[in-house]
Amino acid sequence: MTKNKFIHPSDQIVAFMKRIYDYGMTTTSGGNLSIMDSDGNMWISPSGVDKGTLRREDIMCVKPDGAIVGPHRPSVEYPFHRAVYKLRPDVKAVLHAHPPALVSFSVAGVTPDTSATSTSAGVCGSVGFAGYDVPGSDGLGELVSAEFAKGHNTTLLRNHGACVVGRTMDEAFRRIETLDFCARMLAHAVTLGKPQSIPADQLADLFTDRNKEFSEFTPECPSSDELEQRRKMAQMARRSYDQFLFTSADGTIAVRLGPDSFLVTPAGADRATLEPADMVLVKGTRYEAGKALTPTAWFIKALFDAQPELNAMIIANPPCLAAYGIANAKFDPRVIPESYIMLREMPEFPFTATTQDTANLLKTLSPRYPIVRIRQQAVISTGKSVLEAFDRLEVAEYSAKATLMAGPLGGMTPMNEQEVADVVKAFKLLP
Repeated sequence: MTKNKFIHPSDQIVAFMKRIYDYGMTTTSGGNLSIMDSDGNMWISPSGVDKGTLRREDIMCVKPDGAIVGPHRPSVEYPFHRAVYKLRPDVKAVLHAHPPALVSFSVAGVTPDTSATSTSAGVCGSVGFAGYDVPGSDGLGELVSAEFAKGHNTTLLRNHGACVVGRTMDEAFRRIETLDFCARMLAHAVTLGKPQSIPADQLADLFTDRNKEFSEFTPECPSSDELEQRRKMAQMARRSYDQFLFTSADGTIAVRLGPDSFLVTPAGADRATLEPADMVLVKGTRYEAGKALTPTAWFIKALFDAQPELNAMIIANPPCLAAYGIANAKFDPRVIPESYIMLREMPEFPFTATTQDTANLLKTLSPRYPIVRIRQQAVISTGKSVLEAFDRLEVAEYSAKATLMAGPLGGMTPMNEQEVADVVKAFKLLP
């Protein structure tokens, strides 16, 4: 799903460069993007222009005959963009940036293991590693394009940065953002233990379609309550993205509407640009016609059926919490009183829990245990409202970040049993 199909390449490059810069994946002088249009024109970001204030008028166009149109010079990395398009005719977008986490892998001479999480495995696939050459040289172009010729869609450049490709700029951006999240998770995980990979057979099982009982229907005019929930969900999706809890490719929100109906964010949509109309209405085993049903719809329905007191849930995999799952390390939520109040014991389940231990997972997620961790897959946060579920998820990630930062200082000292008991009593928490 893309909303950029009818947006000019110049405007796409400006918009995505802003996201890359705001996200912290490049600097004023670094990074470059290009799009190959249907007429064979390559639109590419310019050289020597502030990436934080790029305008559509700054974008350069390289014609099929090599003629250059625009007020500047094309990016100095133009040679490897050209080489990639020549070797990979399926590629229509190339994105190069210098995210610190990925640069750290680049200078260490290793590639991130994308099988560390289900999302990075599905979005990024295998990662190539190109040798070093001078930026902007034909030699670098040959090294980079050779990695993409092997079938990789993401590659690191030694002592340089990262480059990704896609059929669209949306797809390329999702890949570099997801790869950067994966790199950050792994960088945190190595401080906790040995990062684990997900076996191929378990990944295949997770990606199996479990929504086969669902069919489309055309809903009637939405109620005012439904419209309000759609608005809140769109706002919360963007907020989750801004808080680095979601990526453009990962993060799900679901809100109960009635005993047998709920709204859920769509599959394949950019979480940063969701609008109220994008949400998918589900009634029983029917879903809103013409929309992409999230692969987890079956689980969401099962949870709402099993736990009538839960009205909202968020599924995400933010980097600090994810690090604990990747390293198979215990996360203790007794960090500060707010952490325990919001998270309680925060039970952990193995990667296979959603598909092979579903009944136990559905029984555990409840007002008493409102948030759980699924190793290398997700955090599931629930609540009476979408705001409560979001608050809980946000507190969980902040708590995980704090405990990671406490490591070099000697490690976290958790609240003791009496202190926890005092909090339970003072805030009238469920025993």
